[in-house]
Amino acid sequence: MGGVSREREISLKTGKAILRALTEKGYPAVSIDVGDDIVEKLVKEKIECAFLALHGRFGEDGTIQGMLELMRIPYTGSGVLASALAMHKIMCKKFFLCEKIPTPRFEAFRRDEVKKEPLKRTSLPLPAVVKPASEGSTIGVSIVRKEEELGPAFKKAGEYDEEILVEEFMKGKEITVGILENIPLPIIEIVPKSGFYDYYAKYTKGETQYILPARISREKYLSAQEISLKAFQQLGCSGVARVDLMTDENENPYVIDVNTMPGMTETSLLPKAAQYAGIPFEDLVERILLGASLKIQSGK
Repeated sequence: MGGVSREREISLKTGKAILRALTEKGYPAVSIDVGDDIVEKLVKEKIECAFLALHGRFGEDGTIQGMLELMRIPYTGSGVLASALAMHKIMCKKFFLCEKIPTPRFEAFRRDEVKKEPLKRTSLPLPAVVKPASEGSTIGVSIVRKEEELGPAFKKAGEYDEEILVEEFMKGKEITVGILENIPLPIIEIVPKSGFYDYYAKYTKGETQYILPARISREKYLSAQEISLKAFQQLGCSGVARVDLMTDENENPYVIDVNTMPGMTETSLLPKAAQYAGIPFEDLVERILLGASLKIQSGK
């Protein structure tokens, strides 16, 4: 838990909630704040299994997973490749195109080229969404409605990443589908008061309304679950994940990204969906733990 990413604060909240649930279930769990000495801590505590509660870089991007594979410590969630692909929004969207998973149109830029040409333009119609390629929690994201806003949006995203994603703005509903052990959970509709589900709207009480189940037709509801499961499976994810989507004006769902390490406080989106499906938070945590494994075979 914790870690060194910009999502450290959220990771600590997730880790504390998971630790409490595991303790209540009778597991001899300990919390480890991830830093440069993580290997020494794992050895000292004689860790036999790792429940990952890290959001963002060096935790959700395959790096910690690779280390645990080398140490032969089973861990929860997705493996190295799936984690890395899902975290990199540009590569993930290219993957979606190959697998015919509907996703909004997009363009990719590098920070260096945007600096050389401050008035760089996108071929996508405005409004458009500009975001860093490898950040979570809507960090560095802007909605660009006028051409003069594009430069500042590039600059903002470039403060967080060398690669920048410009994505078509979808005018429908924002929805999310939790996946637990290859089973889609009930869909949640996200309605921020500000109209933009940014960091403040996500983590400030009362700033966002969550509607469960989402208010879309049964046909589109099932379609959203189907393409979310396909994204989960084709990326090679395992255990648990949350797929974020937007719908167009006709309620057709489009995958925005896949979170291989979704928030896991008792009020987070995936636990909300699980609770609605009849899975209490403590049971959800235990099921995720029991699915822990190594994903790379040693060949021995």
